[in-house]
Amino acid sequence: MGQTVSCTPISISDLVGRKLNDVESKNAPKNIFYTGSMKIPLSRVMGSIVGSRQASDKGLAEAAELSKFLTRHDAVVVSGLARGIDTVAHKAAMSQKGATIAVLGTPLDRFYPRENTTLQEEIMQNHLTISQYPIGHKTTRKDFVLRNKTMALISDITIIVEAGESSGTLHQGWEALRIGRPLFICKSVIENKRLSWPGKMLRYGAQILEKHDDLMEFIAIKPYKPELLWNAR
Repeated sequence: MGQTVSCTPISISDLVGRKLNDVESKNAPKNIFYTGSMKIPLSRVMGSIVGSRQASDKGLAEAAELSKFLTRHDAVVVSGLARGIDTVAHKAAMSQKGATIAVLGTPLDRFYPRENTTLQEEIMQNHLTISQYPIGHKTTRKDFVLRNKTMALISDITIIVEAGESSGTLHQGWEALRIGRPLFICKSVIENKRLSWPGKMLRYGAQILEKHDDLMEFIAIKPYKPELLWNAR
């Protein structure tokens, strides 16, 4: 399938192939732009792997293994193309000949961070890149917060691998819980006594990811029916 470049905005409903409910619509972007070779609307389980830009070696290794696990089970790996966890997640999926989606906090014609230019170009050509910001939009810090919420919306599950108290990743975690998506937090993060946010998210319904097989009930539903997947627990 050749590359599809969308200069005309489409709705999130067009992207995911279903109407959004009132809760989902609250923070959904009015339109998005996309480029890539993946078929629209999306029709496979989509799992976000997200976390710190300044991740530890252990966190990076875990992100890679999780990405490969999702890929082996035909799930699409979603992430935000940031340094650290995001970059590793995208690359690991591609290394296994899997599919990945990059959700940008900038317009499609910008490359951020600059060192991921080649990676972004490859995802734009052979996978899928989306942005809620039109060409010419002036990027602000808030745009990345909104991007994280959009990632939660298009993903069937979100997995936080590693994140500090002020990480932008937490916006995605809270949004996933708000809209009723399964949210997993790696066990090593839960065990970090210096962090307060994991306990708070657990009280609101997040789950501890102890082993990769804990994800199976959320990624093995065939045929793909998001409403069944979200209610699997």
